[in-house]
Amino acid sequence: AMVVIINNKNTETTASNLQELSVELNLPEKGVAIAINNQMVPRAEWSNTAIQEMNDIIIIKAACGG
Repeated sequence: AMVVIINNKNTETTASNLQELSVELNLPEKGVAIAINNQMVPRAEWSNTAIQEMNDIIIIKAACGG
């Protein structure tokens, strides 16, 4: 396991890429955006995007309804 920073909180994860991380965090299939080190990562790239110790990860959930 390693520690990454998710939304400014140190979080331990065993995920090796964003796809695994999203599963680990039970993120919904839609309406979620992820940025690593201020770089937005398209969902199609999640499984190709490795995460490393102390990466600064921001998870943005779109508001439902409207």
